Amino acid sequence: MADLVSRTALWRGRRVLLTGHTGFKGGWLALWLHEHGARVTGLALPVATDPSVFEQLAIGRRVDSRIGDVRDPATVAAAFAAARPEIVFHLAAQPIVRASYDDPLGTYTTNVVGSLNVLEAARRAGVGAVVMVTTDKVYRNDGAGRAFREDDPLGGIDAYSASKACAELVTASYRAAFGVPVVAARAGNVIGGGDRSADRIVPDIVRAWERGEPVVLRNPTAVRPWQHVADALSGYVLIAERLLDGTGVASGAYNFGPPPGDRRSVADLARALIDGLGGGVGIEIVPRADGKEEAPTLALDPALAERELGWRQRYDVAAAAAATAAWYRAAGGGRDDLTALTLEQLGALVPR
Repeated sequence: MADLVSRTALWRGRRVLLTGHTGFKGGWLALWLHEHGARVTGLALPVATDPSVFEQLAIGRRVDSRIGDVRDPATVAAAFAAARPEIVFHLAAQPIVRASYDDPLGTYTTNVVGSLNVLEAARRAGVGAVVMVTTDKVYRNDGAGRAFREDDPLGGIDAYSASKACAELVTASYRAAFGVPVVAARAGNVIGGGDRSADRIVPDIVRAWERGEPVVLRNPTAVRPWQHVADALSGYVLIAERLLDGTGVASGAYNFGPPPGDRRSVADLARALIDGLGGGVGIEIVPRADGKEEAPTLALDPALAERELGWRQRYDVAAAAAATAAWYRAAGGGRDDLTALTLEQLGALVPR
């Protein structure tokens, strides 16, 4: 069985509410929780892609899957009543920067009001641990290119980044004013098998490779804190364990991302993925011209999570790209049991 962390017995029989379980990261986390004996209730919008990791990993057979919108407080309250959760992982979000330019209102209501609904339900239910998943993009990016630390100012120009920063303010308020045991998890740019979202680098590369077309890059020199999905999930799980076991956590937010020496550009990641998929397609540079700007450099300093939680990155960027490519190759080759491969990749996180 795959171990993100060493406290696996802590999860047996635990009642967990997981929002966003029909999505990429939510699917991987749902699988891990189920494998460790947790009783998982999922709340999310319907599956948005075909294929989807939700179907490929048979998540609907592993959790009590409830379809609904976190923007509706009655829907959230009903999910809490059904799940009676001890732990909440809040992953449901509008997660795409470029989509936030097209629908800023939907982005803000999902990411801010949705988070508020979850926190209020958790407060009323007396939940013992809440992990609020945000993003590396919550920081006010001054363009200096340095790695952000947890005490840096929050901000954001696009609606996605700003809405996630707002969600963090709501999170801090519920922690300070109401004593809700909630911690924000700021992951880097997460990659891994099964992501099929629009306007994300890995799915875009995979789709181009599947069609035998050149991979189109809008901003090849942009630098991001790429990390494998299993590394991000290990951070989420560690936070929940610390909240559950009584040792608590010293901080209200933690960064999870690669160390400063493992930064890579979009072009670097694209080449590694194309090679891992077997090659056969080139790269075409098409500079953006739609005004949907994104920061040229994003980097996180994970030192606080390393020091206080004992978190460590297990996949460097090269290994993350190789594992991601292996997952898509297996899916494209008709491998029947992608679940076993996913658990194998999660198993790389057994503490050493």
